[in-house]
This record gives sequence, C-alpha cells and structure tokens, in this order.
Amino acid sequence: MMLRYTQPHRHHKIRPTTLLTGVLSLSTSSPLPESYTVTPPIKPWPQRLYPKRLVIMITRQQNLDLALQIFQYAGKFHPGFSHNYDTYNAIINRLCRGRAFDPVESLLSELRESEIKCGENLFITVIRNYGLAGRPKLALKMFLRIEKFGLQPSVRSLNTLLNAFVQTKRYDLVHIIFKNSKEKFGVVPNVFTCNILIKALCKKNDVERALQLLDEMPAMGTIPNVVTYTTILGGYVSRGDMGRAKRIFGEILDRGWLPDATTYTILMDGYCKQGRLIDAIKVMDEMDDNGVAPNDVTYGVMIEAYCKEKKPGEARNLLDDMLLNNYVPSSALCCKVIDGLCEEGKVEDASELWKRLLKNNCTPDNAIFSTLIHWLCKKGEIWEARKLFDDFEQGTIPSLLTYNTLISGMCEKGDLNAAGRLWDDMVDKGCAPNAFTYNVLIKGFCKIGNVKEGILILEEMLNKKCVPDKATYTILIEGLTDLGMEGEITKLVAMAISNKGVGSDSWDIFLNKVDGKLENGAASIDKLLLEDGT
Repeated sequence: MMLRYTQPHRHHKIRPTTLLTGVLSLSTSSPLPESYTVTPPIKPWPQRLYPKRLVIMITRQQNLDLALQIFQYAGKFHPGFSHNYDTYNAIINRLCRGRAFDPVESLLSELRESEIKCGENLFITVIRNYGLAGRPKLALKMFLRIEKFGLQPSVRSLNTLLNAFVQTKRYDLVHIIFKNSKEKFGVVPNVFTCNILIKALCKKNDVERALQLLDEMPAMGTIPNVVTYTTILGGYVSRGDMGRAKRIFGEILDRGWLPDATTYTILMDGYCKQGRLIDAIKVMDEMDDNGVAPNDVTYGVMIEAYCKEKKPGEARNLLDDMLLNNYVPSSALCCKVIDGLCEEGKVEDASELWKRLLKNNCTPDNAIFSTLIHWLCKKGEIWEARKLFDDFEQGTIPSLLTYNTLISGMCEKGDLNAAGRLWDDMVDKGCAPNAFTYNVLIKGFCKIGNVKEGILILEEMLNKKCVPDKATYTILIEGLTDLGMEGEITKLVAMAISNKGVGSDSWDIFLNKVDGKLENGAASIDKLLLEDGT
C-alpha cells in the first residue's frame, strides 16, 4: 500500500509495509489529510466488496504479504466495508498455514477488541498449527484464551490441544490437561480424548497404564473402539512384543469389530521389523480374505520388507498392485525396488518399471534416475544410460547427483571425452561441480596414466574455491607413484599448500602416504609450510 499526496510536485509516500514488521501498524487512528489517497495492494481492486468476496481474495493469494495487506486495506480504506468473523478466520487460517504467527497474535487482539462474535473453529486452527510448528506452550495459551472471546471450549478444541502435545512429545501435559479437563475447563472427555491419552501413554512405553485406562473408560461414560485397541496394539508392537500385540488383535475380532487397514498394517509392520516376513504375508492374506483393502502405508511396509529380504520381484508385483489401486509410491520406495531389481541384474525390468511409473503420473525424480543410471553404467551400458539421461533432461532439470552418477560411469568406462562434454553441459546449465565430480574426473585420467591432466583439474578445482578432500590427494599421489613420478609429489603438495587447499582431514594423507616418498619425508612438508607462511 502507498499513500500519495495529490498536489502536483509535492508527493508524500509511505513505503509498502511488509508482513512481519509494519503492516499491522498502519492505522487510521490519526486522520489523514483529505488530499491523500491510498493505492490498493493489488489491481484491479473491486469497486464493490463484501466479506465473501474478500475471503476468496485472501484464500487464493499465494503471497502472505499481499494476503495480509489485502485484509488490512479492505478494513481501513474500502468505503463502507467492515470485517466479520469469516474474514478474520480466512486471514488467520492463511497466516497459520504459512507459520506467520506474529501477525496472528495481533489480529486476535484486534478481533477481541472489535467484539465480533467468534466461532471455535478459528481457535482450533491456531492450536493445531502451533502443534504442527512445535510450539506446545503457545497452543496451550491459545486454548486458555478461548473463554476471553466469550466462548466455552468444547471437547473438539481440547482434543486438538492434546494432539498438539502428542505431536510435540509433551506427553506429561496430555495427562495433566486430561485429568483437569472437567473441573477446570468444563469439558467432558469423549472416546477420542481417551484415545489420545492412550496414544501418549503408549508413546511413553507405558502400555500397562494405557490398559488400565482402557478398563476405566466405561465408568467414565466412554466406550472403547477399534482405534483404542489399535493404539494399544501399536504400543506392544513398538516394544517388539508381538505375542501380546496378536492377543489384542484377537480381542478386536472377538468383539465383532472388523479391523481397518491401519490395524492390519501396524501388525504387519511389527512382524517385518523382526524379519518375520512370512507372518506379515499371512496377516496381509487375512486382510484380503476379510475384504479390507490395503492403503498406501500397507503397500509401503510390505514392499520395503520384500526389498530387505532380497525379493525385488515380489516387491515389483506389489508396486504394480499399488499403482492399479491409484496410490502414488514415494520416490524412496521406488528407488528401493529399482535398486533391488538392478542388484539382481534385472536392469531392463527396472527400466520397464520406471516407464510404468511414468504412465501412472509419477513425477520424474532425480534420485530414481540416478539409481537407474548408476546400474546401467555398472553394467557397462553407458549409451543406454546417456539416452535415459537425455530423455529425463527434456522434462526435468537434472540434479548434481544425476550428473555425478553419469560422469562417474563414463570415467569408469574410460570414455573421458564424453564425460568432459557432459561436464561442460552441466556447468553451462548453472550446476556447479563438487569435490566428488572433480575426483571422478581426476581418477579417470589417472586410470589411463594421464596424471598431469588430473593435476590440471586439481588446479581448476582450487581456482574455483572447491576444497579437495582426502580422496583427491590419494588418487593423485597413488597415480604419480604408480608411474614412478615420486618427484612430482613435492610440487603437488606445494601447490595444495600455497592455494590453501588442504583441509584438516587431508594432512594425514600427506604425512602417511608422502612420508618416505619425498626426498626428505615430513621435513619437506615442514619446509613448504614455513615457506608458505613467510
């Protein structure tokens, strides 16, 4: 927003305010001269404005600065417009999601002074986001402020607060608030409240107290449900006590309840973590027999277990099922399956799997491509790796990891010309090489006996302020030694020291590998250091 004086040649401007500093201080408490006008923060600004339209404008605005400026301009400078609960709720919700809590506190103070009638949803939003941001004390403070706005906290806001405590691992606060909820806050806990406390107790590894609360629930007027038992089941699984976990699972069935996908998945995960894949498969078969569909977490647990047990074929089949059921696997999960297939020499199967992933709208990913390129290079199929890289480059910008993987494969194969061209392409596209990139190229030249070219690359590395590591000097010293060029090692050390290119982890390389190879051993290094210091 900008204030502009309208008299010719005499302009008074106020700089546009920013989100976390001055925008909230802009106030009409001091009347402005009539000759000032206010420029709207966005154009076009609607001539007619009503709360619903402002809510849409705030919600759709990606820039938090502008969202807040739109809100402030509407309330202070748009003729005839007044904020209501919906507009405050919209801006506070937007700011909370952006973790901009300072203006939220100011807006809440402003809202309280306005005497606008509030709804509890606004406070639930703030409490939840304080929890997600790891601020349990502020979440509690917000809960305690609800009454000051003329509202009675409900069990919904209580449960949101307790969930925030669980998220931030403040399990002690969960029990304290739960115990005082009725007397101090006038809120009667429900089954969800009890489930949250049971979850906190299980997170503390106090499953016995969780079981005690389970027995006390009917006397409190709450009936345990599948979630209650599933939470306790998860507590036993975390302990590795699969015997008791299975008994809790049996109790769920005995009560005539059908376990959901989460219950089955927790049990399967427990077996998988103990390496009991066959037991996990039995649970998944039972799940299928009972008509319970697996969710994305279920698939992830079993696919990872198959990969860990070196069964990539089964993992691939399950990944296909996952895709058929419209679940999008994570990049990490795809990498594990592809890595497992390639490790068994099934690089073509891995490539085919990736093509299927693309058809199912899985976003191209540098990590997956780097995995495929690594295995294609390892198999000696450099041309295939380059073709895959070129296809990938058409739709996505390759990462340094992807470049490094292909350059490394080319150098291993001895195709240094191709590696050099790819290097140039990488630099032209603004992707700066790191120590690993330099090292693979240096190693490639040393491998074919061209150590001098490797030293030239080291010089460039030093000029680009990329600090060599232990591997850099090890490769060059061993390369010079293999060629009987021990005399050149002194020059290498001198160049490294004079260019400040020796990190603390590299000195042991000089002292251990160079000692006995230089004419005067470590004394030569001392001399070089003295020369460099003078």
